Amino acid sequence: MTTTELLFSAAAAISLVAFVSLILVPAVGSFGRWYEKLGAGFLSLFILGLLVIIILGWLYFAAME
Repeated sequence: MTTTELLFSAAAAISLVAFVSLILVPAVGSFGRWYEKLGAGFLSLFILGLLVIIILGWLYFAAME
């Protein structure tokens, strides 16, 4: 594993921990019923997935130029 791969892996891990601790936990904790918690968790993870897809698409098309 190269230094660049190691740094990107560490940045991804730190970003995931930050997302869970700063966005997912407060979103789920702010609701009382289980289905509200499930919905908040799903929507938070859905937005995270969309952001990842958008970034990967941007990187893909930027590499084609």
